[in-house]
Amino acid sequence: MYTCVCFYLPDHRRSALSFFTMGSSCSNHLGIPPGNGPNAVGCTDFMMDHTAEGTFFRLYYPCQEMESAGKPDWVPYKEYFNGLADFMKMNRALSERIFNYLFGSFKIPAYLDAPFKSNEKCPVIIFSHGLGAFRTLYSAICAEMASQGFIVASVEHRDQSASATYYFCEKPESERSNEWMYYRALQHGESEFPLRNKQVKQRADECILALDKLTEINSGISVQNVLETHFDWSTLKNSMDLCRIAVMGHSFGGATVIEALCKEVKFKCGVALDSWMTPLDDEIFPRVKQPIFFINSEKFQWAGNISRMKKLDSAVIQRKMITIRGTVHQSFPDFTFLTGNWIGKLMKLKGEIDPELAIDLCNKATLAFLQRHLGLEKNFNQWDPLINGEDENLIPGTNVNLLQSAI
Repeated sequence: MYTCVCFYLPDHRRSALSFFTMGSSCSNHLGIPPGNGPNAVGCTDFMMDHTAEGTFFRLYYPCQEMESAGKPDWVPYKEYFNGLADFMKMNRALSERIFNYLFGSFKIPAYLDAPFKSNEKCPVIIFSHGLGAFRTLYSAICAEMASQGFIVASVEHRDQSASATYYFCEKPESERSNEWMYYRALQHGESEFPLRNKQVKQRADECILALDKLTEINSGISVQNVLETHFDWSTLKNSMDLCRIAVMGHSFGGATVIEALCKEVKFKCGVALDSWMTPLDDEIFPRVKQPIFFINSEKFQWAGNISRMKKLDSAVIQRKMITIRGTVHQSFPDFTFLTGNWIGKLMKLKGEIDPELAIDLCNKATLAFLQRHLGLEKNFNQWDPLINGEDENLIPGTNVNLLQSAI
């Protein structure tokens, strides 16, 4: 009955998309909000090797401010539009034109390959995207964390849960080409749990692999980046505080947070945004020993999903939950900032709340939680009340009535 999607399209999606294009003229006034912290933000990409098993992530970090540096396209290649079309069960040729028209001009709010700069060691966040998403679609959250002094690796998963991703086969330079992997839909009659459970395990392993690679980079080991970027990875030597590492994700990425906490104790805490709990085995819940913060939307959650979150309640380990009023499942990815109001609501990319206010509440609550559980010496504790849902736009716990069936 319920599925975890980064993008939701109702049955009337084709007619809705005609309205979608009509409203794009307001895109001049739209854009992904930049970070609010004291640091300028840089970003670069890292691909580990020439196989589908290696890690691939977008790195966000504090940087030297460089107006001369470009800002990367929000969607890097047209193949991602094709993947989104497959995920939404739309015609590729039509949707590529529509998506490119609507979103092709938007940029990530970060300087591409800008030199790293920080006056102190940076805590680390590994971020996991939702079903049908990819590494660049949560740049508002990742850029905010980097502006506040974190190094953030936004993993692009290769378990066929991303709408699209790619790797390079090992060939001579002149023959090298992208090998694309697209979203794998459920087959007719296929049960969802076995596939999603296998995927969430792989996703957690990919998050851990990204952390392992950052650990090597931090120690000064020379790493091969298959991608030809201009970023000097050696400048990250001794840049990270590897005693202060968190894992964070949205939707399927929220389930990935739980799985990764179970598998890797180096993650000191987790932040799960509107988590989709279906992929997880019940037996892992008692094995998770770290603090978890569930930040939910008002419109996505249901009793069965919340009841699984509640299985992680503990008398001795802090497990917190808040709900942001007026939000929908898509209030966390960047799409919510890139459509006009009525179109965004029609496509369920926006809720009733202003999207920048919603993401600001989410980010501030996250920062307060991370300060508390990573032992940071920052001023993020000014937002401690948000952890308890103390704001007119927050609900402590959940808005879902758990007296209804938990199935």
